[in-house]
Parts: sequence; structure tokens; C-alpha cells
Amino acid sequence: MERTRVGARLVVAAAIAVLVGASAGCGGADFTYVMGGDGQSYFKVPASWRKVDQKSLDEKIFGDMSSALAQAEKKLSWTVAYDGFGTPSADHLLAPAAVPDEPFAFAMVSALTEAQRDQVSLNGLRNAGMLPVVVTDELRKQMEESAAYPFKGFELLHDEVLPSDNGVRGVHVVYNFKVLGGPVQTFDQTAYLAADGTRVSVLLIRCSATCYRERAGEIGKIAQSFKVKRIPG
Repeated sequence: MERTRVGARLVVAAAIAVLVGASAGCGGADFTYVMGGDGQSYFKVPASWRKVDQKSLDEKIFGDMSSALAQAEKKLSWTVAYDGFGTPSADHLLAPAAVPDEPFAFAMVSALTEAQRDQVSLNGLRNAGMLPVVVTDELRKQMEESAAYPFKGFELLHDEVLPSDNGVRGVHVVYNFKVLGGPVQTFDQTAYLAADGTRVSVLLIRCSATCYRERAGEIGKIAQSFKVKRIPG
């Protein structure tokens, strides 16, 4: 029985790889196709975007990688990022370094602990990215009044529960923050809970609000390309 389940996983993972490869063959010059570390999630970004150095990305996401906590969090996660700037940088994740701005795409697949599996919800998926989307009005006020909190003026632009696909649940949210005293930034976030409830997969695309409006079609295609497939088991 175990051999059958493993075989099914390998067949579906191979099918996803073929799908991604076939798509790349149809437009390889236009897009880079990325498969998540779980073998179940995948998305595409323009081929002109550059992959961010993994070490610098890890430090941005998890902090000092010499700490035991950062290493433990890293062990539970797979991450990747692509930057529209000619010189990619993990610092562009939350805000641009120059004007005009370029989009930045960040993806993470996180294994959930048993306690997290019991508590995961649609609101948990909405908060699965780098920034808090669903919090109480009181907490939001406290955060934005804090001088140490750099993300101000939260605006929810779009909130959609995605159709369930073979047990995979997801949400798509788009929101604004004014970051570090600079221009308003728009975050386009899609998050999925795996059918077996063991992993959350997130794709977060950031661009300034002006950039997002001007490149909405391009960014929309990237967001819509992000999928998680259920592997029978």
C-alpha cells in the first residue's frame, strides 16, 4: 500500500513537471517557470526577472541564520524570490530602492506543525505572507501608532476565497501599505493550504501602487499562474 501511495505521488509530481516544461517550451523566451520545493506548487515569472541570492533572502526572511530559531524555521520552509530590477536584492521584497519601481515576487512553502494544522483557517491564509492582513481594529491602531512599525495606512483592495480544487483551499488578497515613509506599495498575495493540511504555499508580488496599476495585466498573469496540485496519498 505504501509503495502505491509513493508511486502515485511520483506520477503526479512528474505530470506537474511535464506541464511546467511543456508550458516553458511554448514560451521559453518569455517566462521562467518555478516549481516549489514540495513538488506540488508552481508559478511563472517573466524571463527578464532575476533570481535573488538565496543566502540574502534567507537572512531577510528568517533573520540571523546562525541562530537556532532561524535554522529551525528555515528547515520547515522552502523559499525563492525573483526581482524585476536588473540587480536583484532581497531588500526589494517590501519596498523598492529606486524609482521607477519594478515588481518583486516571493514564494514560500511552509510545513505546518501539528498545533498549526489544528488552527489554520482562511484568515490564517490571509496572514500567511510577510504582513498582517486580518487583525482587530484595536491591534491595527496600536501597530500603526508605533514608531517602530514601518507599515502604515493599510488598505484592503481585494479579498477572494478561491474555488476548492481536490481539497486544496486558497485565498487571493490585494492590499496597500505605505512603507518606510516612501510611496504606497501594493501587495498581491495568493495562499493555498495543501489538501492534507500539512503545508501552506504563498506567492507574494510587490510593486508600488503606481507600478501595480501600470502593470496590472502582467502581475495578474503571474498571480494566476500560481497553483497547488493535490498528490493522492
